Amino acid sequence: MTHPEWPRRVAALAQFHVDSPSDPVLDTASEHHLRKVLRAKDGEEVVVTDGRGSWAIYVVDAVGLRRVSDVERDEQAPTTTLYLAALKGDHAQWAVAKATELGVSRVVPLLTNRSVVKFSGDVREKTLARWRRVARESAGQCRRTYDVDIADPVAVADVPDGVAVAEIGGSGDWRGVTDVAVGPEGGWAESEWDEGRRRVGLGPTVLRAETAGVVAAALLAFQAGGWGLTLDGARYE
Repeated sequence: MTHPEWPRRVAALAQFHVDSPSDPVLDTASEHHLRKVLRAKDGEEVVVTDGRGSWAIYVVDAVGLRRVSDVERDEQAPTTTLYLAALKGDHAQWAVAKATELGVSRVVPLLTNRSVVKFSGDVREKTLARWRRVARESAGQCRRTYDVDIADPVAVADVPDGVAVAEIGGSGDWRGVTDVAVGPEGGWAESEWDEGRRRVGLGPTVLRAETAGVVAAALLAFQAGGWGLTLDGARYE
C-alpha cells in the first residue's frame, strides 16, 4: 500500500542519501547539488534517506535543513537479482539506472565468454564505482529508500543454480523467477550454460543487450509484486 506521504515525496525538490534521517548531514556533492544546481529556495522540501528504508521530509532554510515529518521506514520489497553482462560504452550504466528505477534489489556484473568489457585491475574498480554511483543517483530520482546492491562480478560458472537465463526462444512463463541473467552484445556462447538451466524469454523481438536488461528488470519487479497491476485476471499487489 502506498504511504500517505508518497505524493509529498514525489513533489519534493530532490532526495538525498544521508547517514541518519533524524540528523542528516549532506556531503559536499549533495550540498553543492542542492544549493548551486537545484538553487533550492527557503521553504522547499527535500527527502533524505539512509538507503536502509528509513526516510524523512525536510525543508530547506538558510542554515541547513529542518525536519517537517516523522522519520518513517518503508517495508522492504522481495529480493530480486539481475545478473548483467558488462556492455560497451555507457550502455550497462543505463541499464543499471533503469533497473534501479524499476525496483530490482541487486545487480551482479556477469563475466561471460563474449563480454567485451573485462572486469580486471583498474577497469574493474572504476566500472563498479560508476555502476554504484549511477544506482545511488537513480534511487534518489525515483524515491527509492533501499540502496541497490551492486555486487562484485561473478563468472557464469559461479552463478547459482536457481538463476534463470534470458535468451531468445526461452519460455514466456516467468512465474517464480526472482533472479535472471542477461547476456552481452554477442549473446551467450554455445554451451555456456548447462542444459538443465531454466530459460526465459524477453518477448517476440530481438533486443539490444541493454534493452534486454531493462525488460528483464521490469519482469522481475512485476513478478515480485507491489505494482498494483493486473495481468490475465491475476492481481500483483
